[in-house]
Formats: sequence, structure tokens, C-alpha cells
Amino acid sequence: MSEKSHPSPAPADPQRRRLIQLAGAVTGASILSLVPPAIRSAAWAAGSDAPEKKEVKVGFIPLTDCASVVIAAELGFDRQHGIKILPSKEASWAAVRDKLVNGELDAAHVLYGLIYGVQLGIGGPKKDMAILMTLNNNGQAITLSNQLKEKGVTDGTSLATLLKAEPREYTFAHTFPTGTHAMWIYYWLGAHGVNPFTDVKTITVPPPQMVANMRVGNMDGYCVGEPWNARAIFDRIGFTAITTQDIWKDHPEKVLGTRLEFVQQYPNTARAMTAAIIEAGRYIDTMGNRSKVAQIIAQKAYVNTDVHVIEGRMKSEYENGIGKKWIDKNYMKFYNDGAVTFPYLSDSMWFLTQHRRWGLLKEDVDYLAIAKQVNQIELYKQAAAMAKAPVPESPVRAARFFDGGIWDGKDPKAYAASFRVRVS
Repeated sequence: MSEKSHPSPAPADPQRRRLIQLAGAVTGASILSLVPPAIRSAAWAAGSDAPEKKEVKVGFIPLTDCASVVIAAELGFDRQHGIKILPSKEASWAAVRDKLVNGELDAAHVLYGLIYGVQLGIGGPKKDMAILMTLNNNGQAITLSNQLKEKGVTDGTSLATLLKAEPREYTFAHTFPTGTHAMWIYYWLGAHGVNPFTDVKTITVPPPQMVANMRVGNMDGYCVGEPWNARAIFDRIGFTAITTQDIWKDHPEKVLGTRLEFVQQYPNTARAMTAAIIEAGRYIDTMGNRSKVAQIIAQKAYVNTDVHVIEGRMKSEYENGIGKKWIDKNYMKFYNDGAVTFPYLSDSMWFLTQHRRWGLLKEDVDYLAIAKQVNQIELYKQAAAMAKAPVPESPVRAARFFDGGIWDGKDPKAYAASFRVRVS
């Protein structure tokens, strides 16, 4: 891709004049629905819709799925859209939340459920938030300790058997109370008849600290993003009990999140940032680029681990630490012909149903209305046009889970109440 700077605005540009003429009749999103993508892109390049803020500070946690934010900055996808992304390495999801809320970060690679926790005031201070796009699908896992393996545990069924046979305080870690990893491990435990709030102890640990905490015996298992599951296997302290893509194939994971006021104040910047990261995701999803991507994100400034620990699972090469090796077609994806990056309303509502299931939400809410407020679908469509990315026909998609459960997005209240294992 070229990294040439954008040309200066040209008053005589006939394409730009055409867009301005259209603006006399309609405004906002209506313009964008009428103007062909090619003309629209030319007009933006000419400066008629130039980013209001040229530099954006984007927080990230050292995880493999920060890759599209990092690659957008490292390989110049941001500069092609008139902005400069400044990746900012953060210590924990709580730090990301606080810096997003107080404006120290413009946006962040962030847990899907964290954004909704802040929106509803159940995961920290209440603030109107915005999701610009989904960053990745798949690529997380639940790791159990070798001490459990020595007791005969290899999966959820054998774990549930041990919990009953040898009662004690078993501890499992996730990364944030309303986040994705909490929901994955809660769902997995619940599907095996284990209530994560009454039958075991759950704690919050920042992702890069998971392996060290398991090494010293602070937890029996954890759910986290890569490479910290693969790292436990390389360090011979744990094994993969299940990948999250085996819980829900092509599940949403991290998002590009920000404050709603940022989108309102800097809509052109938000759109440009989203387009750049969509393009970075497309680059990453070319398998031949993944070794280079692994080398970049493995650096100390980013994930800070050995390249081979990242690269294997990025390239779909899995082993579970207890004798199984396989090629997983449902590995971590960042684009997948645009299916990954679209911020589906049904994905958002699913997280809200789980917040309700586990008592984080004390009562039912207007699930769809909240999802429509937070997920910036129209802005995403504009960014996708800039990135020449296809957009799904519907903002709702069905999901099938490993325990036979189906989520179709139609009745979130009934769905949240349908689980046998839940917090009443």
C-alpha cells in the first residue's frame, strides 16, 4: 500500500463540487447514502471531510488481538486516512476503562463487555460510550493448571466431577467483571452445572499477569486472550481445556471503543481511524502476512513475548498441552471478508443478556435500544466504504453454542432467564 500524503483541497475539483452541491439538499448520513463510494472517497481525500484531530491515542493491552491497532500504526494504514494512531500500552482493563472515561485515551482496543459495563454503570463510572467496530473474532481460551491435570481433569466434565469429589476453594480468574473473558468462563462453567458465583471463587487478573499467578498457585484456571494460553503450555504450567471458538464459533471479542462524545466531536477522525483499522485487519487476515505481524507485535513495546508463542496460534496451529495437536479453522480472525469488523447489534445484546444472567444487571433493560445507541453502525458503514469493505445485510446474526444453546437476538429478556445455572 502507498503511504503518500493526501493532496491539498482543490476548489476546482468537480467531484468535490458535486458533493458540496448534494450537501445543499441533504445532510449527514443522508449524503453518504446518495454519493457513490468512489466519489465519496475522492471528496474525503480532497479534504472536504478531513479528520478534525490528526493524532489519536489508542490504548491497548498486550494481547495478540491488539494486532490490527498496532499494524494500522506500524504499516501506515492510518496515514493513508489522514491520521496518526499512537498506540498506548496499558497495564490492565481497569486502567483502559478509566483513561477512556476521563479522556486520556481517544479510543482503545477493549473488551466488548467493558464498554457496555461503563454504558450502564455496572463496570465502573457511568458514561455514554461508543463501539466503532469489532476488532477480532475467536482466539481466546480457558487454561487449567497442571495440578488439576494430575487429578485427572482434562475438560469441563471432569472438572465438575472433581469439584464435587474433592471440595475446597477452587479459584478461577478472568480479566474484567463485565468483560468477554468473564462471560466465556462463566458460560463454560455454567454449562457443566458449576455456578461461578457460588461453587467456585472468581478473581480479576490483568492478562499479562495470568501465567505468573498460575505458576505460584494463585488460581486453578483462567480465561484470557492469546498468547497467554499458549505461554502456559510453553512454560509447562497449564493446558488448554477449551478454546473460546469451541464455545461459540466466530464469537466477537475485542472492539474499538471510545466515548460517545468523541464520536460527536470528531466524527471524521472516528471514521478515518475505523477505516484504517479495517484495512489493517484485512492485511492481517492474509495468512502470508501473519509471521511478519507476529514479529511486530511480539516486540517489547507491544506484547513483549517470544515470537513463536504468538505465531503458532495466529497461524491456526494449536496444541492443548495434554497430547492433542490440530489445525483450527476457527483461529483468530481480524477481517474475514468484513464479517469480523461489523458491530452486530445481536453480539452486543448477547453480552447484556449474560450481564443480566449473572446478576450484574439487576433488572432487564431495553436491550436493542441500548445496542443501537452504543454500536455506531452508520459510521461503520461509512468507514467500510472508505476501506472498500463489504457490509453484512443484517445487523443481527444467529449464534450456536457448544452446549446446544442458540441465540437469535429476538427475545433477550427470555433468553437471559432461560439458563438453569444463573444468579437469580
